[in-house]
Amino acid sequence: PTRDSETRGRGRIRIRLRPDPSQTGSCTRPPVPQRSLSASTGPPPVGPGIEPLSHSELYRLSITDPDRFWGSAAQRLRWVQPFHRVRDCDLSSGRIGWFLGGKINVSVNCLDVHVDKHPDRVALIWDRDEPGTEVKVTYRGLLETTCRLANVLKSHGIAKGDRVAVYMPVSPLAVATMLACARIGAVHTVVFAGFSAEALAGRIQDAECKAVVTCNQGVRGGRIIDLKATVDTAVKMCPTVQHVFVAQRTDAPAVMGHLDIALEEVMSRQSPVCPPEPMDSEDPLFLLYTSGSTGKPKGIVHTQAGYLLYTALTHQYVFNCREGDVFGCVADVGWITGHSYVVYGPLCNGVTTVLFESTPVYPTQVRGRYWETVQRLGINQFYGAPTALRLLLKYDDTWVKKYDRSSLRTLGSVGEPINHEAWHWFYSVVGEERCPLVDTWWQTETGGICIAPRPAEEGAPIIPVMAMRPFYGIEPVLMGDKGVPVSGPSVGGALCIRQPWPGMARTIYRDHQRFVDAYFKPYPGFYFTGDGAVRSDEGFYQITGRMDDVINVSGHRLGTAEIEDALDEHPLVPETAVIGIPHDIKGEVPFAFVVLKDDVELDSAHILKQLRDLVATKIAKYAVPDHFLVVKRLPKTRSGKIMRRILRKVAMGTTGDLGDVSTLDDPSVVTEIIEAHKQHKKQHQR
Repeated sequence: PTRDSETRGRGRIRIRLRPDPSQTGSCTRPPVPQRSLSASTGPPPVGPGIEPLSHSELYRLSITDPDRFWGSAAQRLRWVQPFHRVRDCDLSSGRIGWFLGGKINVSVNCLDVHVDKHPDRVALIWDRDEPGTEVKVTYRGLLETTCRLANVLKSHGIAKGDRVAVYMPVSPLAVATMLACARIGAVHTVVFAGFSAEALAGRIQDAECKAVVTCNQGVRGGRIIDLKATVDTAVKMCPTVQHVFVAQRTDAPAVMGHLDIALEEVMSRQSPVCPPEPMDSEDPLFLLYTSGSTGKPKGIVHTQAGYLLYTALTHQYVFNCREGDVFGCVADVGWITGHSYVVYGPLCNGVTTVLFESTPVYPTQVRGRYWETVQRLGINQFYGAPTALRLLLKYDDTWVKKYDRSSLRTLGSVGEPINHEAWHWFYSVVGEERCPLVDTWWQTETGGICIAPRPAEEGAPIIPVMAMRPFYGIEPVLMGDKGVPVSGPSVGGALCIRQPWPGMARTIYRDHQRFVDAYFKPYPGFYFTGDGAVRSDEGFYQITGRMDDVINVSGHRLGTAEIEDALDEHPLVPETAVIGIPHDIKGEVPFAFVVLKDDVELDSAHILKQLRDLVATKIAKYAVPDHFLVVKRLPKTRSGKIMRRILRKVAMGTTGDLGDVSTLDDPSVVTEIIEAHKQHKKQHQR
């Protein structure tokens, strides 16, 4: 949106994504010293009737009397009709219901509530690919754009309950599309704008989408991505699609077909007012597809009130977010992190949220792009992935220190367990040892953060690389081999959660039995996360990795994340991935894929010996990988997660059928690793 969208009802407006010159601007470890990690005040109010309470009192209340806790917390939302029952849940059958009888509209809580109080507050800062060309959108402007887009959808037959696919780059119009769907009761399913046509089509087909919203092109890291061409290929396989709405991110003309509608053009003719649809608390808000163990993506369903409340509460409490803050989560809106902590959580709380379109290393001469953005936009909380941090710590610290980061108050990591080197670099170099670093654990299925170092009592320690403390309403349970909870400190097991919470997923779209089988059948009466964890002597939690990433070496259970953490402590090793392969005698043995820093001068054989010694010292001799393979990079999805099943196939020599690789950021990395493995085998056969 441009500035002439800021005045309600004054003639026609331009809705665009292209540049407008008027808006551009230039395991337990010792706790970290707490001189700067303590909060200055106690926890902010959760809701009427339960404050003031300390953190421990609030947590205890959330576990012992969840109806009172969540019923009070829900009063922070604006309701069309009040709920008459806080919850109705039975985890054994996968029945989850919150705020029953209530009616609400999510877009009203993210937009209208704030427009009523401070319409000219900036809602979005779109940090476009080229540094210094950011675009700011106020809450009033975002509401008007959302309403025009909602009216476009309605005028083309999109109604409550219809599914709409969103295949767009990070942009204000992508956010407005999500909120427009929420406003009229349509169900959005955002697909990361980098997935292949086949992957996009599979998601559209499963959701039976009636419309697709896309752009002519995307821009990322200096590269142009032809999104419309991908959509054209996909919709040929999707008979349910009736309309394709096409926005212009660049000046390149899009080839328009019979299904295609120029989005900005039809929006300019629509009213900037759209009455919000009252939605039941348990009506679907969105579908988000995540990879399943069967290879078929799962359409995770999140609903209205519970999800919104949970994202808002976690956003406020975990990050110590206050009115007037600029919140910088650099995730794409195509992932759950983008849904919860770029869009819904921050906007529900009325802060300014950053939309980061670029990459951490673009332009190439600005290897501190994240920190340049922090300085330029005055970001108060920075939330990113360990994968990106490991990439950046390969470069000299001057790329961080040249930028002013004094605006930062909280740092956060998300997506995977963070290793020690990355944690300490993030905390010491980026945060200057004054910002709490919250290593957050959660999943697409949980809706929001479940375990994190904050919130906590004032002055409470933060222990490096540990998620530590469960959030309000989250009661972790560690399950032993016999399927019963293990008690006491210094124990490990399968991480489960005892009680339901408002933000959790409700089902898998059109396959509730699969939902029950995956999350509630393994440990009846509990939500099974699929992850392993350990509980320290102090009662803090550390995630050890996926349960299917546990290796059994001669009867010893080893989490691959534990081995990776030891390997990553080597100063010349920014990243590793460990998988298990069969062994005739030991059952399984670890196989380590190792990435070395670019400027390594030592012989790799010497480094590998140091790595063996490191694992033997940090864990035990039996944990030392039998095989090491030095590679230039690891196969990762576009969200930054390592695709371990491909590494497993390479290590076992079964690369004939790699399965679906459409989610890889760069498929050519697979060829590189296969070739490196061939050379590795030849050397060992000599």
